[in-house]
Amino acid sequence: MAVISLKLTEALDAQLTEQAHRRRLSKSELVRRALTAFLQSSEQGVEGSARQSAADLLADLVGCCEDGPVDLSSNPAYMSDFGTL
Repeated sequence: MAVISLKLTEALDAQLTEQAHRRRLSKSELVRRALTAFLQSSEQGVEGSARQSAADLLADLVGCCEDGPVDLSSNPAYMSDFGTL
């Protein structure tokens, strides 16, 4: 197994120690798992299948409401009491 070293802030080391203790893993094993998950999600993101924009996720909801104003921002009357108590 290859060995690497890295520098962590005190806060990050404390979080890593806490999570490793909570999961009953060594810090090295927890870092390996986290790095593996990150690299796998990065590879999927490059292919385009894992990361979607908010518009992609909400595409089936666009235009689903009827009988409302087309654009609330186009008429100042709709925004007249916005931000007031």
